[in-house]
Amino acid sequence: MRINKYICKMRNKKSIISFSRELRKNLTNAESILWEEIRNRNINGFKFRRQHPIGISYIADFYCAEKKLVIEIDGGIHNDEEVMQNDKIREDFLLEWGYKIIRFNNDDVVNNTEMVIESIKKALI
Repeated sequence: MRINKYICKMRNKKSIISFSRELRKNLTNAESILWEEIRNRNINGFKFRRQHPIGISYIADFYCAEKKLVIEIDGGIHNDEEVMQNDKIREDFLLEWGYKIIRFNNDDVVNNTEMVIESIKKALI
């Protein structure tokens, strides 16, 4: 399996846990909007974590441990070819370990939050 170059660089600079803590302090606008909707067991009583480390290499934007559901919010950078390849490697790893992944782009979260919430509810079934 190829290793994500970004993750290797990140692990050399600091631990994944401290990096995830840093990310929690600097949520994007879309992540903040979604976090307000799903925090405190707001969706059918399921607990979500934000910027949650999975293994030693990956950080999920949002994660529900009870359902092994990973929610990713993708900005424009995810249209870059190298980032798309890294996303595929990451997704393959997570699927191999039994995680379910749903992705939304920033615009969907900001402009169509209800649709995003409904999609999350369906994924939790």
